Amino acid sequence: MAAAPHNYFPPASLTTSGRPVLLPDEVECQLLSGVDLESEDNASGSNSSGSYDFSPLKSGVLILTTHRLLWLSSNSSNTTAIAIALGSITHIFSAKKSIKAMFHSPRFRFQVSVNSKSAVVTVVVRGKGDWEAFFAKLWESWRARAWETSDTASKESGGSASSSSSSSLVPAPSSSSGGLYSSDGSVRMVGVAGILRKEQEMWENTDKSLQDAFQDLNALMSKAKEMMTLAEKMRQKLLSGSNSQTSSGNDDEMGSKEIQDWLLSVGIISPVTKESAGALYHQQLSRQLADFVRVPLERAGGMINLIDIYCLFNRARGTELISPEDLLQACSLWEKFDVPVMLRKFDSGVMVIQNKAHSDEEVFARIKALVTKPDAFTYGISASDAAMTLGIAPAMAKEHLLSAESKGLLCRDISPDGFRFYVNFFSEIDPNNLYLVKDHSLYSVWIKATAAS
Repeated sequence: MAAAPHNYFPPASLTTSGRPVLLPDEVECQLLSGVDLESEDNASGSNSSGSYDFSPLKSGVLILTTHRLLWLSSNSSNTTAIAIALGSITHIFSAKKSIKAMFHSPRFRFQVSVNSKSAVVTVVVRGKGDWEAFFAKLWESWRARAWETSDTASKESGGSASSSSSSSLVPAPSSSSGGLYSSDGSVRMVGVAGILRKEQEMWENTDKSLQDAFQDLNALMSKAKEMMTLAEKMRQKLLSGSNSQTSSGNDDEMGSKEIQDWLLSVGIISPVTKESAGALYHQQLSRQLADFVRVPLERAGGMINLIDIYCLFNRARGTELISPEDLLQACSLWEKFDVPVMLRKFDSGVMVIQNKAHSDEEVFARIKALVTKPDAFTYGISASDAAMTLGIAPAMAKEHLLSAESKGLLCRDISPDGFRFYVNFFSEIDPNNLYLVKDHSLYSVWIKATAAS
């Protein structure tokens, strides 16, 4: 999705749902809503500093990542999105609190150099977000310089993981041994004092074991981030490979189908969280979910159960799990956004996610072709038969069959063996002449099929 150009800042790439496309190893840190970006000269009404005077950006969302500052317009008709690399920021001015600041919107400033042109950017916060926490996070990300040290940090995390693992393998020395003397040669304490000393040593050993365990856990979390990054890279390669070459039946280079399915369902390096998004949590989660479901929908034929998406989405998010209520609220917000997916609820209460381009008429045509086969005339079809034809789960196929029944295309027979669906002949029967059989009707074809069987 292309963003509208700006006269100073480079544009930022957006997904179909309006989410920013992140760079490799880039992670979202904080979001701030209701933000204006103004030139210092525009904000002060003068042009005495000699800095570049860019056109202001009004009413948008400011996203801080480890590599960039991203500003996205909140207006649905405006697709302006710009990116400010943290490496191009030359100075961040300290936020001064004064009596004057109590009567206008909070703001902070930083100096940036783009294409050899320097400008002082004033960030005016008109929303209700925690701008002080955002400003502190900006300082932290700018000083961390993750865009330069990502490779070094990965090597250090690998070394720390191996060192912590090796240290955890060293057994703690035994504090008690048999006899009157302890292992260090001192006289063992007996009686009540000995019991208290033994309890103290036990608590100390437990505390040390817990510390070692948490060190291993921190190392594991750092390695998990690396694994998520690797999974995302492999996922992008699989997607590019599937788009560039047709189905040839040779999967040796792409690996087994199970591994492909697993890799395509993981790899969200920067999941939206309540801590980073704040009041925009459900809005940003809804946009990220719309981007995520694109691949599962293509593989499921344009429609997938909401429960399946909940499992796939949480598995892709790693440790940042969401609740079913958050997922349902995120899906319900799609009506307000221009995204290619939608939430649908069948008459039975089953909720699914489907592409807006998905056509029920096409599905009904395939079902009608299935029920008009000679065997289906006699024995009907089940949800499993329809699932094999449509390439979807039996539960979803049953919903399509029930929808076709409500449209008058099918008839249902309920038996101890379950539901069987048959083609509906009642629409072809003339109530004034019940025994009239048209030569080219489905009823005529059914009579010939049953007579032959």
